[in-house]
Amino acid sequence: MGQSMPVSAMPVSSVRVTEVERITPRTARVTFTGDALPDVLEDRPDQQMKLCLPREGRSVLKLPEMDADDAHGMRWYEAYLAIPEAERPWTRSFTIRSHDRARGTMTVDFVLHGDTGPAARWGARARPGDVLGMVGPSSLYARPLRSAERMLLAGDETALPAIATLLEALPHGTRALVYAEVADAGEEVALPDAEAEVRWVRRDAGGSLVEAVRDAGAFGGAFGGAVDAAWVAGEASAVRALRRHLVQERGLPKAAVEFSGYWRRSLSQDDAPTSEDLAWAAERAAGSA
Repeated sequence: MGQSMPVSAMPVSSVRVTEVERITPRTARVTFTGDALPDVLEDRPDQQMKLCLPREGRSVLKLPEMDADDAHGMRWYEAYLAIPEAERPWTRSFTIRSHDRARGTMTVDFVLHGDTGPAARWGARARPGDVLGMVGPSSLYARPLRSAERMLLAGDETALPAIATLLEALPHGTRALVYAEVADAGEEVALPDAEAEVRWVRRDAGGSLVEAVRDAGAFGGAFGGAVDAAWVAGEASAVRALRRHLVQERGLPKAAVEFSGYWRRSLSQDDAPTSEDLAWAAERAAGSA
């Protein structure tokens, strides 16, 4: 999964499902191919993009064509918004779990949290041959990690694809401490081999990502000490609470904490941003300037 980002100013293409694998009871890993993938995929971690999903009851995806001279995608986005709402595809943000530029393929993990949203519904029913639209990815939204000797990576199951790519990209000598919140032990996925210590937080056992990090003392054990930088993503209110904790109680500089609210409890990406959402988006943008 990924944070909400503008649809304009990014490449638009189509992708087709070639394989669907249920990697946990609540996660479907979908492999896509597409003619544009070798050109738009980049060799970097945490590549975020949007997938355009057909509305319920529609098997054909209705999307406008992208003009070659529409450099910033604004005309495409205006045409997209002009599609009647009942026909307009849903757009949802994701992080690419892995890709193969030579073969023109990518894999995306769908968290299946019931029939409560278009992405979960589509992911549960995905079949080879299904076609979606894709907006992005774009290096305009790439956020390189800070250099650090010890790094904290924290998130829920929606952040696991990004965490995995970040672990794969860690420079030699950087140690990582991962806190990952999942529903139960069945949702614990294999993470890449790295100089990392992984601590799973299970909701069925009463675990909470925020409480687990807050109660961790000096992040001792095999990890051996305080962190120099952090990356936090997942449900927005949990991300905000963790960032406040890391800055105010752990003493990390604000610039050392990269954060993204991937989803909002009781709200979707189609709902208007709250005043707190806007304030945090402005602060995040200011931190990257």
